[in-house]
Order: sequence, then structure tokens, then C-alpha cells
Amino acid sequence: MRWLVCGLVVLSFTWNISLFHLPGQGFSYLIEFGTKEHYRYLPELKAVNHYELHDSEGYDSQWYAQIAMHPKLTDPTIRTAVDSLPYRARRILFEWTAWLLGGGDPGRVMYVYAIQNVICWYLLGIVILRWFPMDSWQNTFRWTATMLSFGLLFSVRSALLDGPSLLIVAIGMVLLETGRTWWAALTFGISGLGRETSILGGMSLAPPEPRNRRTWLPWLGKAILVVAPIGLWLLYINLRLGKGDDVGARNFDIPFRGLIDKLLDDVSDMVAVGRHSGFVWQLDLAVVVGLMAQMFFFAGRIRWSNPWWRLGAVYAFLMIFLGDAVWEHYPTAAARVLLPMTLAFNVLVPRKGWALVLLIIGNLGVLGAADMLKPPGRESFVVEGPSELRINAKDNSVVRVIFGPRNWWDAEKSRWEYFRWTLGDCSLAIRNPQSFPIVADVRFRARSVDDREAKVSHDGKVLWHANLVGKIASEAVISDLVLPPGDTVLDFQTDKAPAFPGNGDPRRLSYSVRGLEIDLKSKR
Repeated sequence: MRWLVCGLVVLSFTWNISLFHLPGQGFSYLIEFGTKEHYRYLPELKAVNHYELHDSEGYDSQWYAQIAMHPKLTDPTIRTAVDSLPYRARRILFEWTAWLLGGGDPGRVMYVYAIQNVICWYLLGIVILRWFPMDSWQNTFRWTATMLSFGLLFSVRSALLDGPSLLIVAIGMVLLETGRTWWAALTFGISGLGRETSILGGMSLAPPEPRNRRTWLPWLGKAILVVAPIGLWLLYINLRLGKGDDVGARNFDIPFRGLIDKLLDDVSDMVAVGRHSGFVWQLDLAVVVGLMAQMFFFAGRIRWSNPWWRLGAVYAFLMIFLGDAVWEHYPTAAARVLLPMTLAFNVLVPRKGWALVLLIIGNLGVLGAADMLKPPGRESFVVEGPSELRINAKDNSVVRVIFGPRNWWDAEKSRWEYFRWTLGDCSLAIRNPQSFPIVADVRFRARSVDDREAKVSHDGKVLWHANLVGKIASEAVISDLVLPPGDTVLDFQTDKAPAFPGNGDPRRLSYSVRGLEIDLKSKR
């Protein structure tokens, strides 16, 4: 039964992640490219079909993904494409691994980078079975709480570096426990190339004995192994790239200031429900309370001789210095920065008495797991074809579909397809930003809630017509449609009023346009 729970966690994670896959664009949604930053992106990225968040500045992973696509840091194109290359390039490890796994091809590298976190999630689940074997319900809970921790799923959801870095730290702890301390030191050092704070894992190594001089030299050698990789890499970056803009200046602050500001923000939301919905601030507060419980556990139960305590304690110490940039907004980045503390907490919390209540409180962030993996809305179309047709080289604008101002419901996605329902007669425009006409094929499937007639026309000419039978999809192909510069408007019409579909859905629906694809073929 316990293995069944473990399997259900894995299946649930796999199912939810699969919903982020977009036809023709892979898992690029996870990287969170933003349309407001499109102008500066690498030419190699612009040439690859990928998803960009509309009217958004994107998130950190968009910079790391581009470094992975173009790891020659001295090239002028990468310097202008990344917001602060000297700062972002410090975390080079998982850009290198994506580049190697993608064979150096920019398109494949981008897609590999997007799913790298997912692969590391599965590997981490295997590694931590060492400490949480499925031989008791308590171990099952601790394993599940770690795998569904808010910070880990945040890392997966936004293709960040924290989850893969936790995997390297966990491997280092395995090496340490099996007596391979030099290899453990090297592993912690390598982890620092994924995220600088990961070298704090080196604190789990046994300190030298004050009265035994023979222990000092080996300890010093291991300390050098821990700090040398990131130290040498930072030296290289400073020599080749210079200091650059320090976009991480607000990452640290005086003790507890960032945490107190975060608590005040959440309390303000609780009273006024201002910036977020009530549900969001509750999740946010649960995450913060869980992290505080972990911090106080390490502060109040000192075990200097235990490597796991040393690991958790150093991150608890780090927590009090985290600044507003790490704590602010939802989801809070602190949950992923402090992932090693969460793992150490679940390993060390006693298994009897009051400690079980503490175990639950420390893992309150799991309540946000479903929210982290909830597939967001997205565009309900995909544009295929050569980049010279899809993208206008002068201003980097792209061929796209714009749904009319009325009678379209929001975009939806099932496991197998993406779609939009119509409320009645409506229209969409295919926008061609080029200075020349493009010949394209338009494909989609139409499905109705009842029996009705459906048709698509342009300038009064019927391009497609079908008699839909309730809940049976009808294939639609409009071949060799000429798209002149500007907007080509397609009118979607039906002969009946919208109907209620049943199944508790309060909407009135006519028919759905599913898997809309614009296949650009040639110039005209």
C-alpha cells in the first residue's frame, strides 16, 4: 500500500506536468519567456518555435535557457540577450548539462533545459528512498512531503536551478554517509556551479578536531574542493565579462528584515485581501510558517556532530539574512532557495510525540502543490512553418491568431488537446506581420454539444462547412489560404443558438475549435 501511494504521487506529478506540453512548442511554457523581452532574445531562440507569456517580462529561467543555448559567454549576442550575464553566468552547471544533452543544437538545448528539472525530480525521488524507504507510513509521508514541497515544485514549474541543485546536494550526502568524504566535498563544490548557496552543503563535512592536528590538513583540502569550482569560475567571469549589473543586490539584508516584511505583507493580505485572492495568501502564509518551523527546529535542537543537522542549520542561518527579493510576491523564492533545509528537516525530525506535529507544520508548503502544478491558460493555437515566414526579421513580430472580441470562451486544455468553445457566431484574425502574402493551410477539429451546422467563411466565401453530430469531432482543413499582410478574418457561424452542455457546466456553448494549427507553406 505504501508503494502504491508513492506510485500515485509519481503518476499525479507526471500527469500534471504533461499538461504543460504544447504542440509544436514542447515544454517551453515552463521556461516562462515573456513577450516584453522578446526584442532582446537570441536569434537562435527567435528561430525556434516556443511559447511566450503575453504582455509579460518573463522570469529568471528565460535567461538561463539562453545561456544554455549559447554557452560562449564572450559572444556579443548573448551579452545583450541576458539581463545581467555576469550575474546569471555564475550558475552555469545546468546550462552546460542542457547544452551537452542537446548536442549543441540551440532548439534541442532549449527543450532539454525545459525538462531538466522534471528529470531531476524523478532522480531525486530515487535518491531520497535511502532515507525514506517505503517500510513505514511515516517514511512515506516524509518522502511525499519532500517530493511535493513547495520549493521543489516551484523549481520544476518555472525551470529553475534549485531542484537540480538539491539533487546534487543529496548525492553529496550519500557519498558523505558512505565514507567517501573527498568525493562528497567535490560534489558539494560542483553543486556550487548550479547555485552558489549550494556550497553550504560543505558544512555537513566533519570539522577538524581542535586538539588533533592531523585532522586539519584533510579538512583544509576538502574545504578547498568545496570552494574551488565556484571560486575559479567567478574569477573567470570577472576576467572575461567584468562585474556587470548586480541584479541580486536585494537577495540579502540585515537579520530577519526580509522575513518580517514577508509576514507583514501576508497579514495585510489576510486583513484586506488586497493584492491576491484569499486562497493565494493562505498558501503563501502556509509556506512561510512551514519554513519558520524548520528554522526553529534547527535552532532549538542543536546536534553539532550530526552532518544532517549541520546542513539544515547552515540554511536556517542563511534564512534569517534573505532579503525582500527572495521573500516578496507569490510564489516566494525562499521556499526553493532553502530546499536543503527542507530535506534535512524531514530526515531529522524525531519520529515520536510532539515532533510529529512539528513534522506536519514544517511541511505546510505541500498545501500549495496543486496550485504550483495547475496548468495555466494558454493560447489555443500553434503556428508551424519556416522561421523566415513565421517571424518578421525587421521587428521580430510573429504570425499569430487573435480571437475576436466576443463569443469566445477562454482557452482550455485537456490531456490530449487544446481548444476554445464558441458562444455563438464569432471570428478570429490571422495576423501576418510580413510585407508579403503567405500561403497557409488551416487545420482544426470542431465538436459540438448537440447536432448543428457549422461553417467558416472569409469575405462572404464559405471555406469549410460541416454538419456536426453532438460530441463527435469533425476534421476541418482549409488549404492554400492566402494571408496578405495584416489581418485575415475568418468568421465562424452556426445555425442554432448555444445550448447548455450538462455535466454541471453553467456555460452556454455552440461548438469548440480544437487543435487549431496554422501551417505556413510559402510566400506568394
